[in-house]
Amino acid sequence: MCTRKGFTLIELLVVIAIIALLMAILMPTLNRAKRQARAVACQARLKQWGLIWSLYCDENNSFFPPAVKIGWPRGEWILPLRSQWDTRSDILRCPMATKRLPTGKGYGGPFSTYRMGRGGLGDLREECSYGANCWIYTPTPGKTKIQERPTKWNWKTADVKGGNRIPVFADTMWKGGGPFYQNDNPYSERIKPPKYNGHWVTVDNEMMHFCIDRHNSFINMAFLDWSVRKVGLKELWTLKWHRQFPVNGFWTKAGGCAPTDWPQWMQRFKDY
Repeated sequence: MCTRKGFTLIELLVVIAIIALLMAILMPTLNRAKRQARAVACQARLKQWGLIWSLYCDENNSFFPPAVKIGWPRGEWILPLRSQWDTRSDILRCPMATKRLPTGKGYGGPFSTYRMGRGGLGDLREECSYGANCWIYTPTPGKTKIQERPTKWNWKTADVKGGNRIPVFADTMWKGGGPFYQNDNPYSERIKPPKYNGHWVTVDNEMMHFCIDRHNSFINMAFLDWSVRKVGLKELWTLKWHRQFPVNGFWTKAGGCAPTDWPQWMQRFKDY
């Protein structure tokens, strides 16, 4: 007489437990691999932006676009470069930040897009998660300040030395920003670090727009030599944002900044 054999309830539970254990072990690795793949894809998109900016400058005697053409200089780049992104708007967004905040606010976050707003050619309302260094623009003749930023510090042209340390385009949660030590105050709204990842105050908190933990304590950035690389969050304060920016200012090791000077969420990150 043939006796049927099958799994007992205990054996099934053991198998399920083993599968659950394997999933618990593998999921962090898979998630990490996904994040790394998206970070690489982000760099690839920024390389496309480097080419777009390079082509624009080549066609305009090395000059960057004019500022204050459509009323919001931090997002001025969206129209002059429109012919390059219009048919492939996916390059406006980092693969780690492709959707709006659940709150529907206009600004973005570490893993969400911001809304561009109305532009000079209709109602753009583009969803973006990259932004520009506002110090690159070419000011209108006679204009001495743009949003309280002295225009004499603007780069204006791509024909400068040390382009590998000059930011052009990067991961952001706003249209762009022009960080600077306002009145040499390291705690001014234009330069101070965010209290937490994705901290939003106003559009004037310039460095906060870039200081977001999107790629495991890094963001990706395109530079004025058209290179692209990841940048540590504390490294942001060592870059040459404008012509007079102190790369050894207060928020750097050379400037005497201690790990405990940073907001708690940033204290574990590498110092520069």
